[in-house]
Parts: sequence; C-alpha cells; structure tokens
Amino acid sequence: MEFFTKFPVMERSALAELRKGIDLAFRKFSKAYGDNIESFFDPLFFFLVKLEKLLINSPWPIIIIIICGLAWIGSRNWKLVIGAAVAFFFIGYFGMWKDCMATLAIITVCVIICMVVGIPVGVLMARSDRTEKAILPILDMMQTIPSFVYLIPILMLLGIGKVPGLIAICIYAVPPIIRLTNLGIREVDKETIEACEAFGATKLQKLKTVQIPLALPTVFAGVNQTIMMALAMVVIASMIGVKGLGVPILRAVMNQYLALGLFNGLAIVAIAIIFDRVAQEYGRRIQRHRGIKK
Repeated sequence: MEFFTKFPVMERSALAELRKGIDLAFRKFSKAYGDNIESFFDPLFFFLVKLEKLLINSPWPIIIIIICGLAWIGSRNWKLVIGAAVAFFFIGYFGMWKDCMATLAIITVCVIICMVVGIPVGVLMARSDRTEKAILPILDMMQTIPSFVYLIPILMLLGIGKVPGLIAICIYAVPPIIRLTNLGIREVDKETIEACEAFGATKLQKLKTVQIPLALPTVFAGVNQTIMMALAMVVIASMIGVKGLGVPILRAVMNQYLALGLFNGLAIVAIAIIFDRVAQEYGRRIQRHRGIKK
C-alpha cells in the first residue's frame, strides 16, 4: 500500500491523461465512422428482423411441428421430440411465446455468424502453428474479459439495439467453435493424412475430403458450446436492447418479481436442454456413422 500512496502525483496524472486520450480518440472514431459501421450491419439487421417477425407471426402449431421435426432429424429420439413439444407448449401457455421466438431468432442468427466466422478461423489455426499462437491469446481475452467491458465500445459505436446485442453475443459465443475446429482438425490421424498425400491430394482436397469430415464430431461439439454460451448471454444482451426472454428476467430482477424471473429463466433452461441433448445425440450419430469410439 505504501507504494501506491507514494506513487508520484505526476505519473498518476499522466495515467489519467492517457485514459482521457483513449476515451477522446474512441469518441472521435465513433463520430467519424460510427454511421458507416452501422450501415455495414444493415443487411444483418434486416435478416434478423424478418426472421423474428416470421417466427412470431407464424401459427404456434406449425412452429412446434418444425421444432419437433428438427429435433427428430438431429436426435432420432422420440423422448426428446415429445419433450421439445411439451416444453414449447408450456412456454406458449404461460405467455412467453413472443419472447421465446425473439430469443430463437437472435440465437439462430448468432450461431450462423459464429459458424461462418469460427470454422474458417479454426481451419487457419490448424494449418499454421504461427497463426494458432497469434489467435489463442485473443480467444483467451474474449473468454475472460467480463461481458460488460466489451459492451462499452459496442454501445459507443452502434448505440442500443438488436445489432449491438447480436455482436456482443457473437463475441462471447464464437471462441468455442474456433477452438474445437482447430482441435478436431489437429487430432485427425497422421497416417490418414499421409495416405491422402501419397495419392497426390492437394491441401484443399485433404481439408474437404479427410480433415473436416473426420473432425466433424469435434466441430459439432463446438457448435453445441456456442449455442449454450449464446443462450447464457441473452439476459445480459437484453440490457442493450435485445428483445427476448432476457427482457422479462431483467425486469424481474429490477422489480423483484420472483415468478416472472423464474418462469422465463426456466424457459431459457428448457431451450438450452433441448438444444444440448439434440446436439449431443447428433454428435453421437456422426461418431457411430464414422466408426469413432469414445
């Protein structure tokens, strides 16, 4: 403590000036390029709004049938299908249907973005040790920095709304799919790679025909973790204008409404369990199909 009390006043003022300089520079950057950055995300905003309206305005029996069909395709387990139908029926019965559909819309868009960005980055990491060493600290930082911290620059750039919340969710949820894509490709049997090279396969052919197919169970585990982390971020994203199940939970916390927070929290838990079980069953099916034993 003595060190901090004796710390020169001049150096402390220099640190204060540095912080002010960083804040001022970022504000100038936001004013100069904020509108351009916001317009860049307009197609994403348009797609998210259209998907949300489609899910909310569609008759609930059709949505439940589609969800059950996807659950059956993924798991081939009637228990999961019936569980999904019952869970979504009660979500609608207790008046949480619109918020649930808004949550499903933003989670769907988030997972698509994370897959489009994360899988190629994971492939690049797997093909280059130097790239892996450069990206791993960034992933560590993304996973360890509190979510409220990186909400600050996003809010300064884009303000409050759906797109800033979506970006925040993607930043929080993308590291698992990058890490597990990298891990899955690196764990492909070297003898299989050597046999592929012996037949004269190019790097792209090896990637498409051998590495990605064999790494698919691990990659899909990364997709599963991305979905779980995106759902975990829904409540925090509601603070910056993201509609969904997180909004009533936030209102329940602020006003101490136990029942409201409990029901909406259980709805998020139900969605997470359904997604998790379906993804796990699909991963096991892939492993059995390729003859991979745990």
